[in-house]
Amino acid sequence: MNCSIRHLALALPLLILACAPAAEKSAGLDIDYEKFELDNGLDVVLHVDRSDPVAAVAMTFHAGSAREVEGRTGFAHMFEHLFFLDSENLGPGGLDKLMARVGSSTNGSTSRDRTNYFEVVPNDALEKALWAESDKLGFFINTVSESVVDKERQVVKNEKRQGVDNQPYGHTSFVVGKALYPEEHPYNWQVIGSLDDLDAATLADVKKFHRDWYGPNNATLAVAGDIDVEQTKVWIEKYFGEIPAREMPSVERPAPVALEATMRLFHEDNFARLPELRLTWPTVHNYHEDSWALDILADLLTSGKPTPFYKVIVEEEELAPEATAFSRTSELAGEFGLRIRAYADIDLDAVLAARRFSWPTTTSSHPRRATSRRISSVPSTSAPRTSCGSTSSTSWGARGWRPASCPAAASS
Repeated sequence: MNCSIRHLALALPLLILACAPAAEKSAGLDIDYEKFELDNGLDVVLHVDRSDPVAAVAMTFHAGSAREVEGRTGFAHMFEHLFFLDSENLGPGGLDKLMARVGSSTNGSTSRDRTNYFEVVPNDALEKALWAESDKLGFFINTVSESVVDKERQVVKNEKRQGVDNQPYGHTSFVVGKALYPEEHPYNWQVIGSLDDLDAATLADVKKFHRDWYGPNNATLAVAGDIDVEQTKVWIEKYFGEIPAREMPSVERPAPVALEATMRLFHEDNFARLPELRLTWPTVHNYHEDSWALDILADLLTSGKPTPFYKVIVEEEELAPEATAFSRTSELAGEFGLRIRAYADIDLDAVLAARRFSWPTTTSSHPRRATSRRISSVPSTSAPRTSCGSTSSTSWGARGWRPASCPAAASS
């Protein structure tokens, strides 16, 4: 097992981790599937699972918020909504009506790097589901008009207000992202976009984004379940094969994120009622050799009562009910975070001061723990009802961004 963590340090080392000798390699997970590509570039993955008489269909586009440009954010998420509305042959609301008739439903999601749509149907309705997905892929955009964009724009804006703007700690990721990534980096903005950008979006902007990124040669179709593989191939060729490939823009991969020094943020949250400390380190992209070690590291630091952060923050110092470490890796970059939401009367400087922890040796009650080593956290401070992280010396207030040092914590 390779346990070197080389990409976490900003100004101070995050940890030193030693590992016990690797155990014998166990048998890996083996999932049988068949993958092929249509002439138009559509990737297809088929997997047979006879456990239930159902079939799952998932269409994934390599188009998330990272395909947007500054000033025109939120488009990928808007398309997640638009794709459910209409297409030339399904008609208005046709997808939902079709899914209701076959006893199913459909859903989707958007991330920095992809947008996906999926449904699970009885296996005798698989052909209908494939036809519906192909209709969206090839014949959806012609139904998008100014009125459609205007209506869905309001839906997305309301979703942002409800799920982000008016939620406790809802802007923490926004604050960290703006500081951690340069303005030209596509992770600088949030997946849901900004209200100003959504207001500024025109029908031409929307159609161009679709033309650039929603062709069959930028998509993967996965079908899994109780399926006849050969018949499924025939249906896929019949319904998807006629859709032409598109020329996609070339995109340069941004340089890895590197911070020269530990930086600080201060964010006043009108809805939060507890002080929160957030430390964030730039790390590696997904599938990097260290990405799995980072997942394990997060678990070792905070998952369970024997972990060092629980011992010190929760039990010994009684500063917070829990501490949470997490690793978030995406296609272009990654982040390792530590979140401590303290008790209402706790000064976050006290949380920050709990900087050195003793990691106990392996015990029978927690066999995953491998060694005894010292762990250091990178300093940062915040005030009650705020979020703060080790990424930038910037603060957020009612009037917007302004240069500032992160002030010492005050009583709530």
